[in-house]
Amino acid sequence: MFVSFFPKPKLFFISAAVWSLLLIFVWFLGWEELGTRFGMGPVDPEAAPILYPTLFVSPPFIWFYLYFGGGILLYYAFWAWYSPHKWQNWSILGSGLILFITNFYVQVSVAMSNWNASYYNLIQKALTPPLGTVTTAELYNGIFQFLTLASVYMFIAVLNVFYIRHYIFRWRTAMNDYFTSHWDRLRYIEGASQRVQDDTMRFSTTMQGLGVNLVESVMTLIAFLPLLATLSSHISGLPILGAIPYPLVVAAVFWSAFGTLLLAVVGIKLPGLEFKNQRVEAAFRKELVYGEDDANRARPPTLAELFINVRKNYFTLYAHYVYFDVARQLYLQTNVIFSAFVLVPTLAVGAVSLGIYQQIRVAFTEVTQSFQYLVNSWPTIVELLSIYKRLRAFEATLHGEELPEIDRRYLERERAGLPPEEQPAS
Repeated sequence: MFVSFFPKPKLFFISAAVWSLLLIFVWFLGWEELGTRFGMGPVDPEAAPILYPTLFVSPPFIWFYLYFGGGILLYYAFWAWYSPHKWQNWSILGSGLILFITNFYVQVSVAMSNWNASYYNLIQKALTPPLGTVTTAELYNGIFQFLTLASVYMFIAVLNVFYIRHYIFRWRTAMNDYFTSHWDRLRYIEGASQRVQDDTMRFSTTMQGLGVNLVESVMTLIAFLPLLATLSSHISGLPILGAIPYPLVVAAVFWSAFGTLLLAVVGIKLPGLEFKNQRVEAAFRKELVYGEDDANRARPPTLAELFINVRKNYFTLYAHYVYFDVARQLYLQTNVIFSAFVLVPTLAVGAVSLGIYQQIRVAFTEVTQSFQYLVNSWPTIVELLSIYKRLRAFEATLHGEELPEIDRRYLERERAGLPPEEQPAS
């Protein structure tokens, strides 16, 4: 799954994480300030924010682009020398481009947050006596600022989706080439054709989506946590807890950790059920395929028995998803109003303006959603784990490892000419 596309996957991903952390620390510990020597230093925190797309080609951003690109190229050069790989251009440079675009999205979100504070403060000023202090031109200009920022986001989003689709297909191609080159050893695994044709595409697509979301969550935290900490100075206190240091950060971390732990516990059985679901579906489909060439296969009694197995597992899966979906929806619906709940003491004493309230709400939502990565991705993670288990049987065969019991049992019955046994539903 990974060795076909990435050089020395385990070492590659560990080194990628370490290298990324090092680049982040170096940037915040002095490299950002180094840009001042070249006229590209950080923006003065007291200066009015730029609310137009020109922000993204300003000197501080260009300095960051050079730093980011240099870090990716150095990492690529090391792996091209240390362990050359057929797919290194896509797996290393391609992944770097995805990271860059993801970071760009986050920076647009930060610009949107600044726009919220500016525009809603303008609205509050317009509605507060004496009236007429805000012109229609100022209000229209605020709307125009939003449209220009949103246009940049949409343009990059379309190009990014197009690129990621090609990236995913390259990863699928790498897995396809790898597995088909060992087809003589893999063809005896249950559902081998489906695993090569369908599971490889589903794995690369799902893995890519989860990976991008994870990176986006981390980058969002890096960008918004300092902002949320700064905005905490406007908060008079939290419900129940009262006045504490960095109240918004504490509330966001607590609420997100609670949701993640809740759904991890509630959904603990789902990966195994999804895996069994793919097994019974594969057994039913394979018997139908055999029946296309052999009149003695895929007879009604056999098909009826196999479909009963499919039905049992689906009904068990549906039953387990009921309580999981109830817990997930309760949490997500409560999440919608949680930021308002946190701000009640502050709003009651009128300690913030409308613009600051909107900026806090957006920043709080961005941070909590980033911390809630597992909450929002849990159904997809469940699906990925079931696909991973199926493809892992391929790798176990190629590496001479022992197959999982369910695969061993199926292979023994297949070689003995026996029909697939009934799969347990739970």
